[in-house]
Amino acid sequence: MDAAHCYLEGNADAVEFCPHEPHANLLAASTYTLEEGDLPSRSGSVYLFDIEHSRLNLLHKVDTTGVFDIRWSRGGGGSLALAQADADGCLRVYKVDDSEAKGYSLREVAGSKISSSMCLYLDWDQSSTSIVVGLSDGSASVVSFSDSNLETVQEWKGHDFEVWTASFDLNNPSLVYTGSDDCKFSCWDIRDSPGDNRVFQNSKAHTMGVCCISPSPSDPYSVFTGSYDETLRVWDTRSVSRPVNEISVSLGGGVWRIKHHPSLSGVVLAACMHNGFAVVKVSGGKGEVMESYNKHESLAYGADWYKGKDQKRSLVATCSFYDKLLRLWTPETTFEI
Repeated sequence: MDAAHCYLEGNADAVEFCPHEPHANLLAASTYTLEEGDLPSRSGSVYLFDIEHSRLNLLHKVDTTGVFDIRWSRGGGGSLALAQADADGCLRVYKVDDSEAKGYSLREVAGSKISSSMCLYLDWDQSSTSIVVGLSDGSASVVSFSDSNLETVQEWKGHDFEVWTASFDLNNPSLVYTGSDDCKFSCWDIRDSPGDNRVFQNSKAHTMGVCCISPSPSDPYSVFTGSYDETLRVWDTRSVSRPVNEISVSLGGGVWRIKHHPSLSGVVLAACMHNGFAVVKVSGGKGEVMESYNKHESLAYGADWYKGKDQKRSLVATCSFYDKLLRLWTPETTFEI
């Protein structure tokens, strides 16, 4: 069921609900627009919305360079922050200000050019003190964040082409997963020279580039991957050096993002590029598409679940690229909470 929609000023590529009370009604969205010509430029914006009463009320917009990814910090309270990976090779961190006079707004508290390549993807560790970034030259970086200071502590070239995705393991902060346009799904031990400490690398399962890696928050040995080959895969990582591809689900479009439901184990929302969005249920050794959503007119890139206390309504936000469309909607699928 559709709840609300609006059009952004640039090509929409990411949406993220704030995971922390009392700010669960905050929704961030970002854009990336390439202006071609003799001197091509990449512009973008970060938007902050209030979605109370399932509406999209714009609170603040920050104009910046082209944004590839945004992500809220995992720690709540005073450490609430939104990080941005952008086309200029910069990592930026915003805090949310709330004043009676101006309301909510984003304030940049840290920014660092971490690479001459583009920053494509980012993920916070569980303590929200480190950020891993995937880079367009095949490298990944781990950057520490404290007291408004960003510092690169590790960087290694683990892939031949763009690192579209990089994620911390949710249970072992020393492990980082990376996925690349070279079709490789890898894991690294970042405690010392990660380039020399590859835990595993699978180069056979994905027949096209690996777009996203999403460890399960409810199963410490389950990792989901998405690929341009239109397949969502679920991996058993109990044998950490040789993960097993347990489940494969064809979604009919490149699987750009996978987001786990905040309270339902095995339920994920997938952004499937040329084939809209899908709600998928994984259980009992198999995966099933529960619902497809095709009300966007362009590439399906951004997707996320509302994470507030009232999760029974399973509100989601999705965005698509060239039509610049942001939507709020509720899946018609009935879930057992």
